This record gives sequence, C-alpha cells and structure tokens, in this order.
Amino acid sequence: MAQGARRTTGQVVGVVVLAAAVTAFLAVAAVRHGFFDLKVYYGALTWWAHDGGEIYDYLKPGTQYGFTYPPFAALVMLPMAYLPWSAAIVVSVLASVATTTVLIWWLVDPIARRAGWTRWFALAVALCLAAAFEPMRETVNFGQVNTLLLFLVAVDLLRLLPAGNRWAGVGIGLATAIKLTPGVFIVYLLVTGRWRAALTACGTAAGVSLLAGALFPDASREFWTEALWNTGRVGELAFVSNQSLRGVVARLDPEHPSTLLWLLLVLGTLALWAWRSRLAVRAGDEATGLALTGAVMCLVSPVTWVHHLVWLLPALILLVDNAMAAPAGRRRRVLLVAATIGYALLISRTVWVWEKDFTGLDGFLGSNAYVWISLALLAFLPIRGWLTPPGSVVEDSGVPQLDQTDRGLPTGERHMVGRPLTVR
Repeated sequence: MAQGARRTTGQVVGVVVLAAAVTAFLAVAAVRHGFFDLKVYYGALTWWAHDGGEIYDYLKPGTQYGFTYPPFAALVMLPMAYLPWSAAIVVSVLASVATTTVLIWWLVDPIARRAGWTRWFALAVALCLAAAFEPMRETVNFGQVNTLLLFLVAVDLLRLLPAGNRWAGVGIGLATAIKLTPGVFIVYLLVTGRWRAALTACGTAAGVSLLAGALFPDASREFWTEALWNTGRVGELAFVSNQSLRGVVARLDPEHPSTLLWLLLVLGTLALWAWRSRLAVRAGDEATGLALTGAVMCLVSPVTWVHHLVWLLPALILLVDNAMAAPAGRRRRVLLVAATIGYALLISRTVWVWEKDFTGLDGFLGSNAYVWISLALLAFLPIRGWLTPPGSVVEDSGVPQLDQTDRGLPTGERHMVGRPLTVR
C-alpha cells in the first residue's frame, strides 16, 4: 500500500476511534435537557400564531420561563410555529451543526495549512472535540441559538471586514436584533475605529427592529417596555450555570448581591478588553478581536449560562493556532498546555460539583471555574502581528509574525498562508 493511502487509512481510523470515544463520553457526561429552550420558543410561537395570545405573556407550563428575545427574533423564528415539533428539533440541530462546522473550518483550516496537516482530518478532529465541549453540547441539547449568532458575527469579522466589504456589520446587526448581547460587537467596532462597519451594524439592527415593530406593534411595545426589564424570566443570578461576573458576585451573597462590586468589576474588565482589542486590530488580528470580544461578552453580561460559553470556542482554537505558530520549545508547550487545560475544564461539568453549595474557598474557586477561564483568555490570549511593519515591536510580548513576503497578500487572506509563522 502506498504511503499516502496508508496515511489516509490511519486518519480515517483515527477519526472513527475519536468519534466513538466522544460518543461514549457524551453518553456518560452529557445531560439531556430535552430541548427545553426550544420548547419555550415553540410554545410561545404557537401560542402567538395559532392561539391568539401575546408572545411575551406565554410561560412554559410549570415554569417561570418565557420568550425573552426581541421581536425580530420572533419574526425569524415564526416559521417554527408551522412545523411539527420533531421537524423543529431537526432544524435546530442541523442549524447548530452547520454553523459550527463553517466557523471551525474558518478557524482550523489556516492552522492545518501552516502546519502541513491534512485539512479534512484537522476539521474532523476539531468537530469531534467540539461535540464534547460542554457549552456546545448544552446549546444543542437546549435547542439554543448561540452558534447562529456566533456565525453571523464571524461572517463580519473573519470574512467581510478584513476584505473591506461594504456590507461588513450586517451580520453583527442581525445578531444584535435577534439577541441584544451581541451588541457588544458594535462597541468593539467603535472602540477600534471601524466607523462605517459600526454604522452598518447599528443601521441593520435598527432597521430590522423597526420592521418587526411595524409588523407586530403590540409585541414590540410589550417587549421594550415590560418583558426586557423582567429579569425574573431568565432565572436566578446565583445559579451555578451563570458563569458571568454577575454570577460570581451573586454567589458571594445570594440574598444581597453587591451591584457596586459588580459594576467595578465590569468597568475593569471592559478597560482591559478595550486595550487588548485595539492592540489586536492594530496588529491586523481580527480573529483575536472576535475571541476577546466573545470572552468579554460572557463576562459582563448579567446572565451567561454555560451554553452561552460557545463564544469561548474561537479563543481556545486560537490558543492552538498560536502554539503551532511558535517554534518548538517552551512557548509552544505552555500554549498547548493552556489550551488543553481550558478545554478539559470546559468539557468536565466541573462547576456543577458546587451546584447546591458554593460556599467556602473551594466553592468560590470551583463554582466560578469557567469565569476564571474567560478572564484568563481575555487577559493572556496572544495577539498575532499580521500587519506589524518590519522592525517594529507589538506591545504584546512574544507575538508571532508573518514573514515579510506574506505581508503583501490581501488582508483577508493573510491568515491562510501555508508556511509557519515566525516569532519575534
């Protein structure tokens, strides 16, 4: 058998073995949520479209949970009300799988090309590992929209904006109109001086929101004046699944969480994010800007359930990217170990050990484990100096640089070159 055929056979066997191992792991570790959130959406939309009720008045029977997204999200999801429940599940799962596959391909393929890996093999391995990632499996099991929102933002930041496309910002605007938290990416565009993309994002979000308001005036009025401010509809802030800074503060004193302490932590976190994001954009590293903003969104949002942490996936992949870009040695080992530890914790359900009792030092450290990972990624994820002029020094130490011949490539293609990066 030729060497190439043997290699392909070995890779196929490796993927099959890894997929079987992940399947066995999920059979033991994954919690079955029965598409709980999808049932909320489906019930609210059915109540609204067929039963004559207002969508924001609906609560899933026996729970306090109702539809919490803006009216434009209801418009986007409305076709679900005309599908059988089983078909709605299929659409939800396929949408999550498809958007995740494209996003991972965009992030992993450049690593494979630089490292000389077989590209389909790298994608297959990455998808298997993503399936075990707790936020990803929770997103699928709940029937959440996280990967769709991440994909819309990534279209702008990884494809349209680096290419100078005039439509850059539309994806961020749509994501913000579907769920308000991605609006932090509009702030990212403003902080980093991309005014046209920021205006496009704002205009898109406002335009589609006004469209939803014109089509559904009663629902829009109820959302913006009542439902948006009813925090009781989203759950308890101190619940261990809330892996945000607000969750950390709430678990310190569930009865009387300090709003002042939370605001101070948020301001400090935003200052760090703004500084590092500007460095990333100055270096031409839009992927790291995406990763840093995803991490800060998880940290400063009042509620960040575990499934929302799919926004950390780009940062973990970029840790591997930076490791493979570094020459063999201590830096590569440190980055690979950091990526391995972060990933291992984020598949382990570690925080749930303290679900019932998060008191004491062990409770403080353990119940907030995913918050510490988000903070570490925000503070220490390396910034790659794609556009740094020859002889200059990027402020983030040890930044991998492209060889000079790569600097002549179009901006949107610089991350796709097939040679290793050099480190200055």
